[in-house]
Amino acid sequence: MKRFLAMFCAVLITVVAVNVNAGPKLDGVKCPLSGKKVLADKAVDYKGGKVFFCCANCPTAFAKSTDKFAAKANHQLVQTGQFKQTLCPIAGKAVNPDKTCDVAGVKVAVCCGGCQGKLSKNEDQLATVFNEKTFAKSFAKVKAKK
Repeated sequence: MKRFLAMFCAVLITVVAVNVNAGPKLDGVKCPLSGKKVLADKAVDYKGGKVFFCCANCPTAFAKSTDKFAAKANHQLVQTGQFKQTLCPIAGKAVNPDKTCDVAGVKVAVCCGGCQGKLSKNEDQLATVFNEKTFAKSFAKVKAKK
């Protein structure tokens, strides 16, 4: 009985520790500067979230030229689940969950077939959807769970 209780406590502590330390999911997430795999301990605060990088040099370069990398940083905020889509990035209307496009690994919903066609034919989807103006009107920070 003591062995069972000790094992149960060990499992419970592990589960709690994993949930407490659970942050954004970084599988498949790329550095907005280099395109390499990101590291959880190489991050900076950005728009109330965290942008992750591949090394210690990239955060410094990002800080010097944030505007240059804003679309990729905004994309990463959505990709990691820190921000969610609220409106169609093309028309600014409510989204139709049946009308979507994959934008660099992020499922982006639009309001109608017309916007879906425009976005799917767009050669620079990432810059179109995640530029500063569109991001501000079409995406919102995910509220922390209590």
